[in-house]
Amino acid sequence: MLAVFDIGGTRIRGARSPAPGVVERETEAPTPTGDFAGFCAVLRAMAEGVQGVAISIAGCIDPTTGRMKIANIPCLDGRMVAADLQAALALPVWIGNDADCFALAEAGSGAGRGHRTVFGVILGTGVGGGLVIDGRLVTGAGGFAGEWGHGPVQDSRPLGREVPRLDCGCGQVGCLDAIGSARGIERLHAHLHGRSLKAEAIMADWQAEDAEACETVAVWLEVVAGPLAMVLNVVGASVVPVGGGLGRALPLVAALDAAVAERRLWRAPHPVVVPAQLGGEPGLIGASHAGWTALNWPKC
Repeated sequence: MLAVFDIGGTRIRGARSPAPGVVERETEAPTPTGDFAGFCAVLRAMAEGVQGVAISIAGCIDPTTGRMKIANIPCLDGRMVAADLQAALALPVWIGNDADCFALAEAGSGAGRGHRTVFGVILGTGVGGGLVIDGRLVTGAGGFAGEWGHGPVQDSRPLGREVPRLDCGCGQVGCLDAIGSARGIERLHAHLHGRSLKAEAIMADWQAEDAEACETVAVWLEVVAGPLAMVLNVVGASVVPVGGGLGRALPLVAALDAAVAERRLWRAPHPVVVPAQLGGEPGLIGASHAGWTALNWPKC
């Protein structure tokens, strides 16, 4: 039996996994963000009686050193978290980025089933992604493979409209993350129209054919579709499951698919950019797939 965790800055969600992609008996607890001993104690209590642990977390792990960079859980930042947890829990531990786990989940149990190359995309608080080829996660140098939201690629005049190249949390200027995320489309709408609206309200107005929201979405699509099409040309993904808050706006995902299709070399006979299928469980399910593969145990 494997214990799987989806860990964020506010809460730890845990479950048992008797087989790859199968999760059951879910529990949760607050995240002790500043206390490593307390963090370990929570996981130990939730992992009692298992053979190993697999974790999905909103941070980046260098695959060479195992060292983690994570902003919202200070007690883990800079640690070799898998090794430290393995020592503290006396169990084998696998740990991976949450966007990577999302991609693994969709590749193994969701919209990517049956596809050789899956590029999972998160359009939520930030823009993230993960690449899975032949069922295996590709992490790349430094663990940054799939992070298509970062790099100074933003068009400053999409559809002829002046759009600022904003500072990004990664330290660069003009990253897709700053405009393409849910917070980004809110910034874009405020810039274009001088009104602050939540992303959900912008989506509702767009579907009601409000002129301002329609312009915002048209500019957003122009900014986002080109970089995504380039990624697909490079990695050759045949499906792109989309998660995150904007991923729940199904007409927006369909519009993004159409915009990407116009810019991509491969003329696919089916939609490529599609809604994710796994709802609120991808972190746990992805950790399950990764944990069983990485730790190579017989199924219970």
